[in-house]
Amino acid sequence: MDRFNSMKKLAIPLLCIAALSGCNGEAEQAKEEEKFAIPVETALVETGNVSSFYSTTATLEAPEESHVMSRIAGIVEQINVEEGDRVTKGQVLAVIDAKRQRYDFNRSEAEVQIIEQELNRLNKMSNKEFISQDAMAKLEFNLQAAKAQRDLAELQVKESQITSPIDGVIAARHIKLGNMAKEFQELFYVVNQDQLHGILHLPEQQLASLRIGQHASIIQQQSNHTKAIDAKVLRISPIVDAQSGTFKVTLAVPNQDAVLKAGMFTRVELKYDTHQDVLTVPYNALINQDNTQALYVIKDIIAERREVSLGYRENNTVEILSGVSAGEQIVIRGQQNLKDQSLVEIITPLSFAAIR
Repeated sequence: MDRFNSMKKLAIPLLCIAALSGCNGEAEQAKEEEKFAIPVETALVETGNVSSFYSTTATLEAPEESHVMSRIAGIVEQINVEEGDRVTKGQVLAVIDAKRQRYDFNRSEAEVQIIEQELNRLNKMSNKEFISQDAMAKLEFNLQAAKAQRDLAELQVKESQITSPIDGVIAARHIKLGNMAKEFQELFYVVNQDQLHGILHLPEQQLASLRIGQHASIIQQQSNHTKAIDAKVLRISPIVDAQSGTFKVTLAVPNQDAVLKAGMFTRVELKYDTHQDVLTVPYNALINQDNTQALYVIKDIIAERREVSLGYRENNTVEILSGVSAGEQIVIRGQQNLKDQSLVEIITPLSFAAIR
């Protein structure tokens, strides 16, 4: 019993010493944390313009295209263009052997001349009583029929030269030199890509937000960056498809540099509205916690957490409706390491990059 009391008396001081040591360690650790300043990069809340966009996809089509066909049958004896060549309206693309058509034209021309000579001879006769009026009328009708036959033969001779009906580029060649071209066979496919149409289908809820002439951007993904090409709303379908619940929108897309091609699948951003002279901050400065958006505002050397409400977003710029004021200093890098009322050290982007 005396031994137990002795051990009890010895343990109590040891526990007190351990407790005091733990308390002193926690206090020192807390004190060290208070002294530690978290490095951050800051920017000022600015005013500017922010637009609202709707992102979707579109298929590019050529508004002018032509499937060039042969009106006559014959051997292809000349090809003047190849795929990728730019052509103009009326340019001769190929020539089909038209010897048979020329023979028909010469024969028809001779028949016209014979009938005309006969009519001239009868008209020059002084004694008209010997001329039958029925014969004269028949000759005149025969002359009209012969001229029609001659003009048709002449047209077939002209159609042996295959010409382009539009300005554009040879997209496809379907014939070879020396092959037989059949009547109404497709020989070339010509497409004009100087201006393309972007075809997109939007949900019916977006119908009230669109108007003719509205600005849009065609986003083209290149090797190491993206390029935005300006476009405009050209046509808006007045009906909604009952099955898909969408309506058709056609964009006018300029393409003088031929970067875009018909048939491409592209991303489109439609600009709906623009808010001018509003508070803006970089979008990457926001902290999303518990479904709320917040910013850290610098007060002296303390970071104060502020919940904010957002408006429009355009690229990395977002509109702030409430929570901060113009000219306030906010944290744009390093905010993930902060808590409300954290001690911070403001550094330059170069120094921050070195630390990171």
